[in-house]
Amino acid sequence: MRVVLQRVTSAKVTVEQNTVGQIDHGLLILIGIAHGDTTEQADWLANKTAELRIFEDENAKMNLSLTDTGGSALVVSQFTLLAECRKGRRPAFTDAAAPVIADQLYEYYANTLREKGIRVEQGTFGADMKVSLTNNGPVTIVIDREP
Repeated sequence: MRVVLQRVTSAKVTVEQNTVGQIDHGLLILIGIAHGDTTEQADWLANKTAELRIFEDENAKMNLSLTDTGGSALVVSQFTLLAECRKGRRPAFTDAAAPVIADQLYEYYANTLREKGIRVEQGTFGADMKVSLTNNGPVTIVIDREP
């Protein structure tokens, strides 16, 4: 399981020109689910996401978490985060979980964030999405949770 956290002042995702998720201050979260990923890993990542201190405090130091700031999360499933590019010129996506399993863990991760009191918006699993954002900082963090 891999997440890319982008600290944003705004972000939205559209499907067929319709906005399906939109936030202001918070995190755009891209998540890739791999074969063998579990709910325990999703729990760990959700906890890390909610509590990672990547927002600035009154002294302009990264000392506050998403939970501390009351920010929102826009969670977007993105299997391409699991691309294997070491061989050849075409990425391989064989590490990505089957869509049924990936969708379940994607929903589980988003719901776990909600249980922590975070306002969560989502993209549409499996859809051709257009994601736009204003990265704040810029701050972009990649977190892997190996099986």
